[in-house]
Amino acid sequence: MIEGKPGPVAAAVRQLVDRHLLGEDPAPIEEHWQVLYRGDFYRGGPILMSAIAGIDQALWDIKGKRMGKPVYELLGGPVRDRMRVYQWVTGDAIDEVTQAAVEKVEEGFTAVKMLATEGLERVESPAQIRKARDRVAAVREAVGPEVDIGVDLHGRTTKTVAKQLVTELEPLKPMFIEEPVVPENSDAIGEIARHTTIPIATGERLFSRWDFKPLFEAGHVDIVQPDLSHAGGITEVRKIATMAEAYDISVAPHCPLGPIALASSVQVNATVPNAFIQEQSLNMQYNDRGGLREYLSNPHVLDYEDGTMELPSGPGLGVEIDEERVRSRSEDDFEWSPPVWRTDDGVLAEW
Repeated sequence: MIEGKPGPVAAAVRQLVDRHLLGEDPAPIEEHWQVLYRGDFYRGGPILMSAIAGIDQALWDIKGKRMGKPVYELLGGPVRDRMRVYQWVTGDAIDEVTQAAVEKVEEGFTAVKMLATEGLERVESPAQIRKARDRVAAVREAVGPEVDIGVDLHGRTTKTVAKQLVTELEPLKPMFIEEPVVPENSDAIGEIARHTTIPIATGERLFSRWDFKPLFEAGHVDIVQPDLSHAGGITEVRKIATMAEAYDISVAPHCPLGPIALASSVQVNATVPNAFIQEQSLNMQYNDRGGLREYLSNPHVLDYEDGTMELPSGPGLGVEIDEERVRSRSEDDFEWSPPVWRTDDGVLAEW
């Protein structure tokens, strides 16, 4: 489900299954993917690609369990034994995000990701630029030089502000700068990149290899972040990762979501030599109704140690879903939408 729009995605899944999959053999996954994507005149976008992503992950899980093999074995076998992971940390005030980062490092993470800013104007004051720098600097001082810090700009910055920010953040040695502009303005990344040596990452709001192709061809992005839940699933993201390899670009799949999305991401990472690091949020509490591991019958399969995860050894995705728990929780209201932010003069700001 794409965050904020579960209803349309669920409707798309039902339509795709009814139209193309009912009564079919689940084994020919590539054929099914092609039909789901190309079988209709209109293609792509967050709703359709999220629906295909969910179906695709289910098909790979079925195939792996039928054959008694992890998905990565069906994709050619692993190129690594473990996958490095990072934790997304939250907090509005500097002391909150700093404390959250310290706690994650104490838990064993060697990398965290944080938001650098709140809502911003199109052209910002030096004071706001300093405030963002000070926020990252406080985390850097708290966790020390050996811990990697990803800095998410969340598309909140225009290219004007992003150029200022990357210059200010350069001495703090971020692991990467994420989404310095919204995807619609990805053509500005080249100009931003000329102002810094910090790796630039983007891609959580791109949904197919065709969406990523202009980024690869422009050559200004260092890390792409396709989301297994939104970018067509395992089948498509592995193709995106292989394309990235040809352009000497690293992959760090976006995954602030649940255990199925994480397990799918790890299956792809296992087979991709240019996979760099994996986002995970299983240790975050999105609400007061329990953690994300509660949906698994084998929650420890996604445990980490020293900031890395072992590859799941079980068949399929390697996770066993507590289906009764899922059904019970699905009766709750999980409708979510991002806040609407406005600048001081009332203009809509990027969240």
